[in-house]
Amino acid sequence: MTKRRIANASRAIVALTCALALLVAATTRTAQAQDDDDDAPPAQAGGPLALNPEQRAAVGIVVAQAAPAKPGERIAAFAHVLDPSTLTADLGEVDATRAAERSATAEATRLQGLYKAGAGASLRNLEAAQAEVAKARAEADAASARFAQRWSPLASDALRRKIVDGVASGKIALVRVDVPGRLLLGTLPPSASLDIDGIAVEGRVLGPLMQAGEAQGAAMLVAIDHPPAGLAAGARIAATLVGSARSGFLVPRGAIVYEEGGAFVYHELAQKPGDDKTYYARKPVTLLMRSGDGWLVDGLDDDDRIVVRGNGVLWSLEGIGSMPADDDD
Repeated sequence: MTKRRIANASRAIVALTCALALLVAATTRTAQAQDDDDDAPPAQAGGPLALNPEQRAAVGIVVAQAAPAKPGERIAAFAHVLDPSTLTADLGEVDATRAAERSATAEATRLQGLYKAGAGASLRNLEAAQAEVAKARAEADAASARFAQRWSPLASDALRRKIVDGVASGKIALVRVDVPGRLLLGTLPPSASLDIDGIAVEGRVLGPLMQAGEAQGAAMLVAIDHPPAGLAAGARIAATLVGSARSGFLVPRGAIVYEEGGAFVYHELAQKPGDDKTYYARKPVTLLMRSGDGWLVDGLDDDDRIVVRGNGVLWSLEGIGSMPADDDD
C-alpha cells in the first residue's frame, strides 16, 4: 500500500469512527456558497464543507470568535548571578595594562629624543624601550579583548561607569542569562523576568554576551536594580526573556491543522437566509509564536469564527471527499 493510500485510509478511519451515518450528507459540497465578508476561497477545489444542525451536533463542532491579541514573546532561559569582583578585576586589568602601555610609550619617546640629540641614550636602550612598548601594548590589547568578550554590553564608558558604581554600592546585581538550544535571538528582548523563590523580579537586558557558557547557546547580560537581599553570587535561577509585543490573533492549539502546504484553521462562513446548513472552509494562517496554551497567528480577521473543536473530523471528511477511486480500493 502506497503512502498516499495509507494517508487516505487514516482519514477514512477517523471519519467513520466519528460520524459514520453522516458521511454521505457531510461530504456534500456547495460550490456556489460564498462568504459574505469576502473571505478567502477554500483550499479544496470542491468548495466548503456543508453540515446541517444534526450533523454539526453529531460531529461536535464548536466555534469561537477570533481573539485579537498583542502579547510579548516569552523565551524560557536560566540565569547565573555573577560575582561583582570579576567585573572589577577585569576592568582593573584593562586600566593597569593601558597605564603600563602609556608609561612604556613615554619612556621610549624620551629615550628616542635623547638618542637623536646625542645626549647619552644608547641605541640598545632605545630598542629595549621600544620592545617594552610592544609588549605592553600586546598585554593591553589582550586585556581589552578579554573584557570585551566577557562584558561586551559595557563597551560604553558612561554605561560602564554607572554599572560599576551600582555594583560596588550593591544597588545593581549582574546576571548572565543563557538560552539553551538557541544560538541566535534575532531582536534582543528588552527585559527579563527572574523567578526568585516564586517572586518575579524584573531585570534590564544590557546586551548580548560574546562568550558561550555551559549551555552552548545565546547569552545576555542582565542588570537587576535594587536586587533582593540575600541574592548571592553564583546562584542559578529560572528566567524568562520578555520580547517585544507582536500583534495577531490567539487561537487554541487544537484549532490549528498543519499540512505540507502550511498551517490553516477551519472557519465558519456566513449563513445564507433560509439555508439551515452551515459551511466551513479552510483559512491559511501564519504561526507567529506560542502563547500560553495556544498560538498567536496572522491571517485572520476580527469577525472570523474559528472551529476550535471538531476540525479533525472536518479534515477527515474533506480528505474522503477528495479520494481518487482506484481500481483496487
